[in-house]
Amino acid sequence: MFSPEGPRLRELAVQALSSVERGYDLLAPKFDHTPFRTPDSVLDAVAAALRRLGPFGAGLDLCCGTGAGMRVLAPVCRERITGVDFSAGMLDVARRRRPPATGPRVTWVRADARALPFGPGFDLVVSFGAFGHFLPREIPGLFAQVRSVLRPGGTFAFPVVAPPPPTSLAYWMLLGFDTVMRVRNAVWRPPFVMYYRAVGFGDMLRELRHAGFATELHDLPEFGRRTDGSPRVRLVTARVPARVSAPRAG
Repeated sequence: MFSPEGPRLRELAVQALSSVERGYDLLAPKFDHTPFRTPDSVLDAVAAALRRLGPFGAGLDLCCGTGAGMRVLAPVCRERITGVDFSAGMLDVARRRRPPATGPRVTWVRADARALPFGPGFDLVVSFGAFGHFLPREIPGLFAQVRSVLRPGGTFAFPVVAPPPPTSLAYWMLLGFDTVMRVRNAVWRPPFVMYYRAVGFGDMLRELRHAGFATELHDLPEFGRRTDGSPRVRLVTARVPARVSAPRAG
């Protein structure tokens, strides 16, 4: 699962016994060599789908980590792109990435996704693998924050991988991981919130709609289909309604 350049078991143990913020500060220099980083294949597929839906103006990568997701925003945003994360260590790694020679201006902001320091100035918000760091009760507030920074007609987009069937080894591995994390958080402080099965897909769509988004699902054909015919990976797009002009008098 880990490349030779990735963290050692002891380093992962220290991270897991820290807070989420401190843990990612410690992991940041080696994060790109772990399976926690979104694979390039997913980033490229999302970028291709967004090119068909765009172009967009300003873009925001929510919980950007070391900045891998910015490669999705750069080709589809014309104005500027911003990465936001609450780990200073992850942002330090992101800032050291060589910016593209051409394209939108890139900025990095340290902030909590649950209290974004922006007004409604973005046309596209993306996020990759971040929702497991939020408890189910925090998801409505998170989606409300995303909606608050989007301009009318703006889009929130993120990929969703179909859950493995209960008969698969992957299903039991994810269940075991979540169980270990719940036990860890019950007996150790500060908590480290990182769950793979915290929020169901249906619940997520319902909360997006409650936040005022109109949602659509887009198959990502690069990843094929499961045995039941359903797509392995989808792109969720949640759009803020465009402002409706008032009727003219007369």
